[in-house]
Amino acid sequence: MSSYHQFAVTFPWFFPAAAALFGAMVGSFLNVCIYRIPAAQSIVTPGSHCACGKPIAWYDNIPVLSWFILRGKARCCGRPYSFRYAFVELLTAGLFLACWLLFPPAKAACGMVFVSVLIAATFIDLDHMIIPDVFTIGAGLLGVLLSFLIPALHGQHGEIYIVDSLRSGTAGLQGLLIGSGLVLWIALLAEMALKKEAMGFGDVKFVGMIGAFCGWQGAVFSVFGGAVVGTVWFILALLWQKVAGKPAALAPPSETPEGEAAPLGFGMHVPFGPMLAIAGLLYFLLFHRWVAAYFSTLSELL
Repeated sequence: MSSYHQFAVTFPWFFPAAAALFGAMVGSFLNVCIYRIPAAQSIVTPGSHCACGKPIAWYDNIPVLSWFILRGKARCCGRPYSFRYAFVELLTAGLFLACWLLFPPAKAACGMVFVSVLIAATFIDLDHMIIPDVFTIGAGLLGVLLSFLIPALHGQHGEIYIVDSLRSGTAGLQGLLIGSGLVLWIALLAEMALKKEAMGFGDVKFVGMIGAFCGWQGAVFSVFGGAVVGTVWFILALLWQKVAGKPAALAPPSETPEGEAAPLGFGMHVPFGPMLAIAGLLYFLLFHRWVAAYFSTLSELL
Protein backbone atom coordinates (compact mmCIF):
# COMPACT_ATOMS: atom_id res chain seq x y z
CA MET A 1 0.00 0.00 0.00
CA SER A 2 1.35 3.43 -0.91
CA SER A 3 2.17 5.99 1.75
CA TYR A 4 -0.70 8.15 0.46
CA HIS A 5 -3.24 5.37 0.96
CA GLN A 6 -1.76 4.44 4.33
CA PHE A 7 -2.09 8.05 5.49
CA ALA A 8 -5.64 8.30 4.09
CA VAL A 9 -6.68 5.13 5.92
CA THR A 10 -5.04 6.19 9.18
CA PHE A 11 -6.43 9.73 9.07
CA PRO A 12 -9.59 9.53 6.90
CA TRP A 13 -10.66 13.04 7.86
CA PHE A 14 -7.45 14.79 6.81
CA PHE A 15 -7.78 15.07 3.02
CA PRO A 16 -11.51 15.95 3.01
CA ALA A 17 -10.87 18.62 5.64
CA ALA A 18 -7.90 19.92 3.65
CA ALA A 19 -10.03 20.07 0.49
CA ALA A 20 -12.75 22.06 2.28
CA LEU A 21 -10.23 24.42 3.89
CA PHE A 22 -8.49 24.94 0.56
CA GLY A 23 -11.87 25.61 -1.03
CA ALA A 24 -12.67 28.29 1.54
CA MET A 25 -9.35 30.02 0.78
CA VAL A 26 -9.96 29.80 -2.96
CA GLY A 27 -13.45 31.18 -2.36
CA SER A 28 -11.90 34.21 -0.68
CA PHE A 29 -9.76 34.75 -3.78
CA LEU A 30 -12.81 34.29 -6.01
CA ASN A 31 -14.52 37.12 -4.13
CA VAL A 32 -11.63 39.33 -5.21
CA CYS A 33 -11.96 38.16 -8.82
CA ILE A 34 -15.73 38.70 -8.82
CA TYR A 35 -15.31 42.28 -7.67
CA ARG A 36 -12.18 43.35 -9.53
CA ILE A 37 -12.17 41.60 -12.92
CA PRO A 38 -15.31 43.35 -14.26
CA ALA A 39 -13.82 46.64 -13.09
CA ALA A 40 -10.57 45.89 -14.98
CA GLN A 41 -8.59 46.02 -11.72
CA SER A 42 -5.61 43.89 -10.74
CA ILE A 43 -6.47 40.81 -8.70
CA VAL A 44 -2.99 40.89 -7.14
CA THR A 45 -2.45 44.46 -6.00
CA PRO A 46 -3.43 46.23 -3.87
CA GLY A 47 -4.16 43.78 -1.10
CA SER A 48 -7.62 43.33 0.39
CA HIS A 49 -9.02 46.63 1.59
CA CYS A 50 -12.26 48.01 2.98
CA ALA A 51 -14.62 50.23 1.00
CA CYS A 52 -13.28 53.12 3.09
CA GLY A 53 -9.82 52.47 1.64
CA LYS A 54 -8.07 51.03 4.70
CA PRO A 55 -6.23 47.70 4.35
CA ILE A 56 -7.88 44.66 5.92
CA ALA A 57 -5.68 42.91 8.50
CA TRP A 58 -5.01 39.21 7.95
CA TYR A 59 -6.92 38.27 11.12
CA ASP A 60 -10.00 40.04 9.72
CA ASN A 61 -9.66 38.23 6.40
CA ILE A 62 -10.05 34.62 7.54
CA PRO A 63 -12.42 32.84 5.13
CA VAL A 64 -15.98 32.40 6.48
CA LEU A 65 -15.03 32.95 10.12
CA SER A 66 -14.21 36.66 9.87
CA TRP A 67 -17.72 37.54 8.68
CA PHE A 68 -19.27 35.87 11.71
CA ILE A 69 -16.66 37.17 14.18
CA LEU A 70 -17.14 40.75 12.94
CA ARG A 71 -20.91 40.22 12.55
CA GLY A 72 -20.78 41.43 8.98
CA LYS A 73 -19.22 44.81 9.75
CA ALA A 74 -15.76 46.14 8.91
CA ARG A 75 -13.56 46.61 11.98
CA CYS A 76 -11.99 49.80 10.65
CA CYS A 77 -15.13 51.85 9.95
CA GLY A 78 -18.10 49.75 10.98
CA ARG A 79 -19.55 49.54 7.47
CA PRO A 80 -21.67 46.45 6.87
CA TYR A 81 -20.58 44.12 4.12
CA SER A 82 -22.64 41.44 2.42
CA PHE A 83 -22.98 37.88 3.65
CA ARG A 84 -22.34 36.90 0.05
CA TYR A 85 -18.60 37.03 0.72
CA ALA A 86 -18.92 34.28 3.33
CA PHE A 87 -21.45 32.43 1.16
CA VAL A 88 -19.05 32.25 -1.79
CA GLU A 89 -16.36 30.91 0.54
CA LEU A 90 -18.74 28.32 2.04
CA LEU A 91 -20.02 27.33 -1.40
CA THR A 92 -16.51 26.85 -2.76
CA ALA A 93 -15.48 24.86 0.33
CA GLY A 94 -18.51 22.59 0.01
CA LEU A 95 -18.02 21.97 -3.71
CA PHE A 96 -14.28 21.30 -3.31
CA LEU A 97 -15.18 18.76 -0.62
CA ALA A 98 -17.74 17.17 -2.96
CA CYS A 99 -15.13 16.88 -5.72
CA TRP A 100 -12.70 15.19 -3.36
CA LEU A 101 -15.28 12.72 -2.05
CA LEU A 102 -16.71 11.83 -5.47
CA PHE A 103 -13.61 11.51 -7.64
CA PRO A 104 -10.03 10.22 -7.56
CA PRO A 105 -7.47 12.92 -6.70
CA ALA A 106 -6.49 13.86 -10.28
CA LYS A 107 -10.07 14.37 -11.45
CA ALA A 108 -10.96 16.05 -8.16
CA ALA A 109 -8.24 18.65 -8.80
CA CYS A 110 -9.67 19.32 -12.28
CA GLY A 111 -13.11 19.54 -10.74
CA MET A 112 -11.90 22.18 -8.32
CA VAL A 113 -10.66 24.29 -11.23
CA PHE A 114 -14.00 23.83 -13.02
CA VAL A 115 -15.99 24.70 -9.90
CA SER A 116 -13.95 27.86 -9.35
CA VAL A 117 -14.63 29.06 -12.88
CA LEU A 118 -18.36 28.34 -12.56
CA ILE A 119 -18.66 30.23 -9.27
CA ALA A 120 -16.77 33.32 -10.43
CA ALA A 121 -18.61 33.46 -13.76
CA THR A 122 -21.99 33.00 -12.06
CA PHE A 123 -21.67 35.89 -9.65
CA ILE A 124 -20.12 38.21 -12.21
CA ASP A 125 -23.00 37.47 -14.58
CA LEU A 126 -25.52 38.12 -11.81
CA ASP A 127 -23.87 41.45 -11.03
CA HIS A 128 -23.05 42.73 -14.52
CA MET A 129 -24.76 40.41 -17.04
CA ILE A 130 -21.42 39.63 -18.63
CA ILE A 131 -19.04 36.67 -18.48
CA PRO A 132 -15.44 37.83 -18.98
CA ASP A 133 -13.36 36.02 -21.60
CA VAL A 134 -10.98 34.73 -18.94
CA PHE A 135 -13.79 32.46 -17.71
CA THR A 136 -14.92 31.38 -21.18
CA ILE A 137 -12.11 31.36 -23.74
CA GLY A 138 -9.31 31.16 -21.19
CA ALA A 139 -10.95 28.50 -19.03
CA GLY A 140 -12.07 26.60 -22.13
CA LEU A 141 -8.51 26.33 -23.41
CA LEU A 142 -7.38 25.36 -19.91
CA GLY A 143 -10.02 22.63 -19.88
CA VAL A 144 -8.70 21.22 -23.16
CA LEU A 145 -5.13 21.35 -21.83
CA LEU A 146 -6.14 19.54 -18.63
CA SER A 147 -7.99 16.99 -20.75
CA PHE A 148 -4.70 16.07 -22.44
CA LEU A 149 -2.64 16.19 -19.25
CA ILE A 150 -5.10 14.40 -16.95
CA PRO A 151 -7.00 11.71 -18.88
CA ALA A 152 -9.08 10.88 -15.78
CA LEU A 153 -10.97 14.13 -16.37
CA HIS A 154 -12.88 12.35 -19.14
CA GLY A 155 -12.87 8.90 -17.56
CA GLN A 156 -9.78 7.46 -19.26
CA HIS A 157 -8.02 4.99 -16.94
CA GLY A 158 -6.12 2.67 -19.28
CA GLU A 159 -2.54 1.50 -18.95
CA ILE A 160 -1.05 3.52 -21.83
CA TYR A 161 -0.93 7.19 -20.87
CA ILE A 162 -0.45 8.61 -24.37
CA VAL A 163 -3.52 6.76 -25.69
CA ASP A 164 -5.64 7.89 -22.74
CA SER A 165 -4.30 11.42 -23.14
CA LEU A 166 -5.30 11.60 -26.80
CA ARG A 167 -8.76 10.19 -26.10
CA SER A 168 -9.35 12.55 -23.21
CA GLY A 169 -7.96 15.56 -25.07
CA THR A 170 -10.15 14.78 -28.06
CA ALA A 171 -13.19 14.60 -25.76
CA GLY A 172 -12.32 18.00 -24.30
CA LEU A 173 -11.79 19.56 -27.72
CA GLN A 174 -15.03 18.07 -29.03
CA GLY A 175 -16.87 19.44 -26.01
CA LEU A 176 -15.43 22.91 -26.58
CA LEU A 177 -16.33 23.02 -30.27
CA ILE A 178 -19.67 21.18 -30.19
CA GLY A 179 -20.85 23.00 -27.09
CA SER A 180 -20.14 26.48 -28.40
CA GLY A 181 -21.36 25.58 -31.89
CA LEU A 182 -24.64 24.18 -30.61
CA VAL A 183 -25.46 27.27 -28.58
CA LEU A 184 -24.39 29.57 -31.40
CA TRP A 185 -26.92 27.96 -33.73
CA ILE A 186 -29.63 28.06 -31.05
CA ALA A 187 -28.91 31.75 -30.50
CA LEU A 188 -28.97 32.55 -34.23
CA LEU A 189 -32.22 30.66 -34.85
CA ALA A 190 -33.87 32.22 -31.79
CA GLU A 191 -32.77 35.67 -32.93
CA MET A 192 -34.29 35.06 -36.35
CA ALA A 193 -37.58 33.87 -34.81
CA LEU A 194 -37.86 36.60 -32.17
CA LYS A 195 -36.37 39.42 -34.26
CA LYS A 196 -34.07 40.36 -31.37
CA GLU A 197 -31.00 39.06 -29.55
CA ALA A 198 -31.97 35.95 -27.59
CA MET A 199 -28.63 34.98 -26.06
CA GLY A 200 -25.36 36.76 -25.43
CA PHE A 201 -22.18 35.58 -27.12
CA GLY A 202 -20.65 35.13 -23.67
CA ASP A 203 -23.12 32.28 -23.07
CA VAL A 204 -21.98 30.66 -26.32
CA LYS A 205 -18.35 30.66 -25.17
CA PHE A 206 -19.36 29.63 -21.65
CA VAL A 207 -21.04 26.43 -22.87
CA GLY A 208 -17.90 25.68 -24.87
CA MET A 209 -15.90 25.97 -21.65
CA ILE A 210 -18.30 23.58 -19.89
CA GLY A 211 -17.87 21.16 -22.79
CA ALA A 212 -14.08 21.29 -22.46
CA PHE A 213 -14.37 19.97 -18.88
CA CYS A 214 -17.46 17.76 -19.34
CA GLY A 215 -17.34 16.61 -22.97
CA TRP A 216 -20.00 17.29 -25.57
CA GLN A 217 -22.61 15.37 -23.57
CA GLY A 218 -22.11 17.72 -20.65
CA ALA A 219 -22.35 20.74 -22.94
CA VAL A 220 -25.64 19.52 -24.40
CA PHE A 221 -26.96 18.73 -20.91
CA SER A 222 -25.99 22.18 -19.63
CA VAL A 223 -27.91 23.90 -22.45
CA PHE A 224 -31.17 22.03 -21.93
CA GLY A 225 -30.71 21.56 -18.20
CA GLY A 226 -29.95 25.26 -17.88
CA ALA A 227 -33.16 26.07 -19.73
CA VAL A 228 -35.11 23.96 -17.22
CA VAL A 229 -33.36 25.58 -14.25
CA GLY A 230 -33.97 29.04 -15.71
CA THR A 231 -37.64 28.36 -16.43
CA VAL A 232 -38.31 27.11 -12.89
CA TRP A 233 -36.37 30.02 -11.37
CA PHE A 234 -38.16 32.55 -13.56
CA ILE A 235 -41.66 31.18 -12.83
CA LEU A 236 -41.09 30.97 -9.06
CA ALA A 237 -39.70 34.51 -8.99
CA LEU A 238 -42.65 35.84 -11.01
CA LEU A 239 -45.16 34.09 -8.74
CA TRP A 240 -43.47 35.53 -5.65
CA GLN A 241 -43.44 38.99 -7.23
CA LYS A 242 -47.15 38.74 -8.01
CA VAL A 243 -48.17 37.42 -4.58
CA ALA A 244 -45.85 39.54 -2.43
CA GLY A 245 -46.03 42.65 -4.58
CA LYS A 246 -42.24 42.99 -4.65
CA PRO A 247 -39.33 41.18 -6.32
CA ALA A 248 -38.08 38.04 -4.62
CA ALA A 249 -34.74 38.42 -2.85
CA LEU A 250 -33.27 35.57 -4.91
CA ALA A 251 -34.89 36.55 -8.21
CA PRO A 252 -32.51 36.82 -11.18
CA PRO A 253 -31.66 40.42 -12.11
CA SER A 254 -33.37 41.72 -15.21
CA GLU A 255 -33.09 44.62 -17.61
CA THR A 256 -34.80 45.96 -20.70
CA PRO A 257 -33.39 45.24 -24.17
CA GLU A 258 -31.91 48.74 -23.98
CA GLY A 259 -29.89 47.76 -20.90
CA GLU A 260 -31.90 49.57 -18.23
CA ALA A 261 -32.73 47.84 -14.93
CA ALA A 262 -36.37 46.75 -14.77
CA PRO A 263 -38.66 44.44 -12.77
CA LEU A 264 -38.60 40.81 -13.78
CA GLY A 265 -41.07 40.03 -16.53
CA PHE A 266 -41.56 38.61 -20.00
CA GLY A 267 -39.41 40.32 -22.61
CA MET A 268 -36.75 41.30 -20.07
CA HIS A 269 -33.13 40.19 -20.35
CA VAL A 270 -31.90 37.90 -17.55
CA PRO A 271 -28.44 36.33 -17.13
CA PHE A 272 -28.33 32.77 -18.48
CA GLY A 273 -24.81 32.02 -17.26
CA PRO A 274 -25.89 31.01 -13.71
CA MET A 275 -28.43 28.54 -15.11
CA LEU A 276 -25.80 27.03 -17.41
CA ALA A 277 -23.38 26.84 -14.50
CA ILE A 278 -25.87 25.01 -12.26
CA ALA A 279 -26.65 22.48 -15.00
CA GLY A 280 -22.95 22.00 -15.82
CA LEU A 281 -22.16 21.47 -12.14
CA LEU A 282 -24.98 18.92 -11.74
CA TYR A 283 -23.67 17.02 -14.77
CA PHE A 284 -20.07 17.00 -13.57
CA LEU A 285 -20.83 15.95 -9.99
CA LEU A 286 -23.91 13.75 -10.29
CA PHE A 287 -25.44 13.06 -13.68
CA HIS A 288 -22.49 12.31 -15.99
CA ARG A 289 -22.89 8.52 -15.85
CA TRP A 290 -26.62 8.55 -16.59
CA VAL A 291 -26.39 11.16 -19.32
CA ALA A 292 -23.46 9.39 -21.00
CA ALA A 293 -25.36 6.07 -20.83
CA TYR A 294 -28.44 7.75 -22.33
CA PHE A 295 -26.50 9.15 -25.30
CA SER A 296 -24.74 5.82 -25.77
CA THR A 297 -28.08 4.00 -25.90
CA LEU A 298 -29.48 6.63 -28.22
CA SER A 299 -26.56 6.28 -30.64
CA GLU A 300 -27.00 2.51 -30.71
CA LEU A 301 -30.68 2.88 -31.56
CA LEU A 302 -29.88 5.31 -34.36
